Amino acid sequence: MTYRGALLAMQPPTKGERRMTPRLLRTAVATALALGALGALGLTHPARATSSDGVHTVRVPDGDPHERSLAPRPSEPFSLIGITWDDPDAALGGTAEVRTRSRESGAWSAWRPLETDVRTPELGSDRDRPGVRGGTQPLWTGPSDGFQVRVSGDRLPAGLRVELVDPEAGSDAVHTAVVEPDDIGPGIAGPTAGPLSAERPVVTSRSAWGADESLVKDPPTYTGDTQAMFVHHTAGTNDYACSASASIVRGVFLYHVQSNGWNDIGYHFLVDKCGTVFEGRAGGIDKPVLGAHAYGFNTNTSSVSVLGDYSTAATNAAVRESVAKVAAWKLGLYGIDPTGTVVLTSGADNGKYKLGQKGTFHRISGHRDGYPTACPGQNLYDDLPEIRTLAANAGKSAAPAAEPLGPSADDAAENAGQDADEDAGQDADAGEDASEDEDTGQGVLGR
Repeated sequence: MTYRGALLAMQPPTKGERRMTPRLLRTAVATALALGALGALGLTHPARATSSDGVHTVRVPDGDPHERSLAPRPSEPFSLIGITWDDPDAALGGTAEVRTRSRESGAWSAWRPLETDVRTPELGSDRDRPGVRGGTQPLWTGPSDGFQVRVSGDRLPAGLRVELVDPEAGSDAVHTAVVEPDDIGPGIAGPTAGPLSAERPVVTSRSAWGADESLVKDPPTYTGDTQAMFVHHTAGTNDYACSASASIVRGVFLYHVQSNGWNDIGYHFLVDKCGTVFEGRAGGIDKPVLGAHAYGFNTNTSSVSVLGDYSTAATNAAVRESVAKVAAWKLGLYGIDPTGTVVLTSGADNGKYKLGQKGTFHRISGHRDGYPTACPGQNLYDDLPEIRTLAANAGKSAAPAAEPLGPSADDAAENAGQDADEDAGQDADAGEDASEDEDTGQGVLGR
C-alpha cells in the first residue's frame, strides 16, 4: 500500500461505499505511520515516478551539469537498481552511487558504486528500437523499499532516471509465448557433430526462470558461426542465495528490456555462484544468436556472464567448471578448439579498438580483452587459463543432457559450502599458442 493510498483508505466512506474492515483500517494506519516516519527521518517521497511491468522509474531533475542527486526516499518494492539516461550513445563520464533501504530490516546500506562502462549494442534491433537508453550496469540489492542516489561527472547526460526493478512483480502471470525466430538462411552455420563436440550442459530454460516473453517484441537476429566466447560478470553483489538466482536473472532481463530498451537480455548464458547455468537471450542456445554483451564484438560471438562481482571475490570450482562446460559445448558445435585463438574485426570504435580494426583473441576471452572495462573482474579473468583447460577436457557426448524445470534442491544446498574464497588466480597454461589464424591485429590479448 502506498502512502497516498493509506491516507485515502482512512478517510470516512462516502455514500454508497463500504466501510473499511478493522483489519484493513489497521493496515492503513500502520502503513501511513511507517511512511510518515520515513518523512520525519528526512526521507522525501519520489516525484515524477512511473512504473511498468515490474520496473518503477524516478526521474532525477536536470540542473547542475556536474552533480545531481536524489535525497533518501521511500519507494515501491524493488530488488535491483540502476540509472539510465536519454541518449543511448552518451557516456556518463563520471561516477554513480546508490544507497538502498532493506525491506526486511529497515537498515540503509553503505554507498555502492554502479558500473558505468556499458554501451548500447552497435547493431541489431537492440540499437534500432525506439526508446533505447544509455545506462549503468544494474545492481542487485535484495528486497528494498527506499533509495538515495548521487551522480557526478564532467558533463552529465540529460534525462537521468533511477530504475527500480521488482522481478517478483507479476510473476504469477508470466507470459510464455515465444517470438518466432527469423528463418536461418543458408549462409548461417548451425550446430555440427564435429570431433571437438562436448556434452551439452544442463541449462535452466527461460520459461523455468520466468522470462516474460510478451516483452520481447522482435524475433532474434542470427549472425555467422560462433567463433569465440566472451566471459563477463554482472558485477554488483556476491551476497545472494542461489535460491534467488532465477530472480536475479529475471531482474537483469527486465532491466535490459524495460530500462535500457533492448529487445531481450543481452547475455546468451548466465551462471550463478553454485554453478547453475541459465538460458539467456532467446533464439536457441545452439544457434548463433546476435547478443548485446561486447560493444564492437557482438557479431559471431557468444557470451556467458557470472552473477556477482569478481573484482572483489574469488570464483569457486562450480563456477569455473560450468563456464568451461558452456564454452566447450558452444564452441564444439562448430568444431572449435577452446584453447585456440581467432582473429575478430571490431564493428565499432569502442575506445579500445577502432571500427574495422582486427585483433587476435583467445577463443575463450574476457570482456576486457575487447573493450575498456574491468569486466569480468580480475579474479575471474585470472581463472580463464584454467577454464580453457577445463573446456578442452570437457569430453564428448552422444546425447544432450536433460533440461531441468529449475535449479535443483542440491544446487541450493550447495550454496553454504561454495563460498567465493576458493582457489582464485590459478594459472594453468591452456596451450595458448595453438592459433590457427593469422595475427593481423593487436596480438593475443591478456590471458
